[in-house]
Amino acid sequence: MPRGGARARSGPPPDRNALRNGRAGADWIRLPASGRKGEVPAWPLTRGTKRELGLWAGLWLTPQAIMWESNGQELEVGLYVRAIRIAEHPKAKVGDRNLIPRLQEALGLSQPGLARNRWMIVEDAALAPEDAGEGAARPIPISDARDRLRKISDAG
Repeated sequence: MPRGGARARSGPPPDRNALRNGRAGADWIRLPASGRKGEVPAWPLTRGTKRELGLWAGLWLTPQAIMWESNGQELEVGLYVRAIRIAEHPKAKVGDRNLIPRLQEALGLSQPGLARNRWMIVEDAALAPEDAGEGAARPIPISDARDRLRKISDAG
């Protein structure tokens, strides 16, 4: 067991409003609330059940699916869908059910997951014009937060 030092997922999740390093949200990615457009990718696992294929199709309409597609995470999403089906069974093991929140976080489907991935879901109108048309996710263009605070204090 390692001693000392940072651990994966230790500490609070990232905060897009933090002033740390003068980057305040500069590396956060905006995802359009309208979600991903386009065809649903092919199911990546062995034969899917009706329930799995329904969940699969629905997940590929979410804003997070834009990032999954760009990262090639079809297999991870498929495994999440299969885990849900298994966990829904009345005789599912506790371990099967405990896996779901961890997968949701890894895929950005929970609030902590969105924060850890540095993704934020915004109304389509809040996206830059070049982002709105293609549904691409880009970092938020925010100036240095300390500069903004200096300007506010100088104006007062």
